[in-house]
Amino acid sequence: MMHPEQITDSIAFHAEGPVWHDSWGGLRFVDMLAGDLLTMAASGDVSRLHVGSPIAAFVRPRVSGGYVVGTERGIALSDSPFAAPTEYRELWSEPNVRMNEGCVDPWGRLYAGSMPYDKTPGAAKLYRIDGEGCAVVVENNVTTSNGMDFTADGTRAYYNDTATRQTDVYDVTAAGELANRRAFFHTGEGTSPDGLAVDSRGNVWCALNRKGTVRLYSPQAEILGEWKLPCPGVTAVTLGGPDGKDVFITTSKEMADVPGAGAIWHMRAEVSGQPTREYAG
Repeated sequence: MMHPEQITDSIAFHAEGPVWHDSWGGLRFVDMLAGDLLTMAASGDVSRLHVGSPIAAFVRPRVSGGYVVGTERGIALSDSPFAAPTEYRELWSEPNVRMNEGCVDPWGRLYAGSMPYDKTPGAAKLYRIDGEGCAVVVENNVTTSNGMDFTADGTRAYYNDTATRQTDVYDVTAAGELANRRAFFHTGEGTSPDGLAVDSRGNVWCALNRKGTVRLYSPQAEILGEWKLPCPGVTAVTLGGPDGKDVFITTSKEMADVPGAGAIWHMRAEVSGQPTREYAG
């Protein structure tokens, strides 16, 4: 049976958004409220890079090389995996709203979602940004835009607006449009569905913040597994590594500064993840 093990010290205040990609040599994630990118090499050494913003919300590789990072109110781009980024696109000007989470779809478009600092219900949005930097709003009235990912065949997408206490699922049209949003699994009161990832079989891995748990659902919303960590601030999960079966879990000290919080945790899965999608911009 899989069991999570702590593989780093408590190196971040609020670790989020883990992503595996060969271009930066392994695992990368954000220390969100510090505005930093952290990269863990195969040796286990972790390096830190400030992105020039109070917030580093997410990071994804680019087709052309380098990476895209979510900043406080938009996105920034770097042409190199290890160079600091340059602000590229501001998406809003409201000072009460910040970026929170993002993903890339099978067409290379970036989804980026926001949240209000004061948690005002419905004050945030989910945006889609194409390779030319053109942005459209795909969801209004969001409270805390969080984990999102697409199935390998591009026919389904999963999404967490944390305040709803559930994971939703969309059908995805042949043109790549989201349709027929509906509840996939209601996680219940006292949980905060946070980051998520979809593996190569279409199973959904979901971090349940406050509960300190990673839960695995089948495409039919059956619970296939659940793993408890000793810290409540479990923020996100991804699959990566040389064979795609390494499960990486990020955690936070924001809720409770207890042993293991702010560290990266690891376990091995029976099924591989999907190759990391690259932003076309």
